[in-house]
Amino acid sequence: MGFKTDSSSDREAMSEINVTPLVDVMLVLLVVFIVTAPLLTQAVHVNLPKTEKTDPAPEKHLAALEIDAQGNITLNEKPQPLATLGQQLRDMQKADPELTVQLQADEAVPYGKVAEAMAIARKEGISKLAFITRE
Repeated sequence: MGFKTDSSSDREAMSEINVTPLVDVMLVLLVVFIVTAPLLTQAVHVNLPKTEKTDPAPEKHLAALEIDAQGNITLNEKPQPLATLGQQLRDMQKADPELTVQLQADEAVPYGKVAEAMAIARKEGISKLAFITRE
C-alpha cells in the first residue's frame, strides 16, 4: 500500500489505484486477440442446408448427373463420357444461367470419381449442385 509523502507528518494511505498493471494485462490480451482472430476465420465456407422440407427446384432449371456403380456417367439420361462432360455442362449453363445440377452417385462409386465430376461442374461455372440421397 502506498503512502502520501507530503509536508504533513501524518502518514495517510493513498486512495488512488495504480492502473499500470491493469493496462499491461489489457495490452497483452489485445495482442493475443489480434493474433488469434484471423485464425478463427480461416474455415471452409459451407452453406449448410436446413433440415426442414423445402420445395423442389423447378423442373426447367434442373440437370440430372448420375454415376452408376461401374462409374458410367449419364447427363439427363444420356450416356456421357467424362471427357466431354465439361463441354455439355458449359453449354447447358449458357442456355440456362439458373441451372441446378442434381448429382446422384451409387454408394459403390469411389469418392474420387464423384469428386472429379463435381470439379468439372464447378470449373464450368455450375454454382448450384444438389446431392440426391435416399431417406
